[in-house]
Amino acid sequence: MKHDRPPENPPDLSQVKDATPRYEPYSKQGNKDYEVLGKSYEVMPSGKGFVQEGLASWYASKFHGHSTSNGEIYDMYSMSGAHKTLPIPSYVRVTNLNNNKSVIVRINDRGPFHSNRIIDVSYAAAYKLDMLKTGTAPVRLEVIYNDSPEHQAVAAINSGKAVYYVQIVAASSKEKLQALAVELEQKFKIQSRITAAENLYRLQLGPMANEDLANRMLDTIRSDGYPQSYLVRDAATQGG
Repeated sequence: MKHDRPPENPPDLSQVKDATPRYEPYSKQGNKDYEVLGKSYEVMPSGKGFVQEGLASWYASKFHGHSTSNGEIYDMYSMSGAHKTLPIPSYVRVTNLNNNKSVIVRINDRGPFHSNRIIDVSYAAAYKLDMLKTGTAPVRLEVIYNDSPEHQAVAAINSGKAVYYVQIVAASSKEKLQALAVELEQKFKIQSRITAAENLYRLQLGPMANEDLANRMLDTIRSDGYPQSYLVRDAATQGG
């Protein structure tokens, strides 16, 4: 397809929800400095505190179903976007300065490579921003930054607040728990620790600084093969 165009029979997009900001580690793909059309771009190490104003455009059928810069598949009906230098993925609130409508998109692609544009939003995001007819619109970008659970836990510990772990299992063999710890860290994308008491070793996943987050993780772990798991409030910080 030589030129981009809107879909011929788009679905009802009025109920499409904004991207939900959450912590995601920056991807291995799409975050190296690069060059396009003879111009070099340096990817920012972090999007924390980033605010920008400029012109937004949207992209649709020409790129639908093709790979984005981090290897995902572009879906013009999802709430996503492309930015030249924000780390991927980043969550960004985009506000149309013509009508004050705003959406939250997840940046997973690079572009737009026009000097006067700062972001390309998906077809669905453009619909919700009411900029499909105009093609472009002046916008304000505000990154919604989510720190890693590990950093949140360190901050909580330093401030004397409690942190939480999910107790998985206790056993007399530390070696077996170490092997299981590696498996569970990869499966649930969270760190682990092994504690010792009364001739038993206990495998726990964490730390998590937020009790609601810890309870959600507990529910996930229980429903995924470890129904006897329970929450532990770190004794080292109790009373904080």
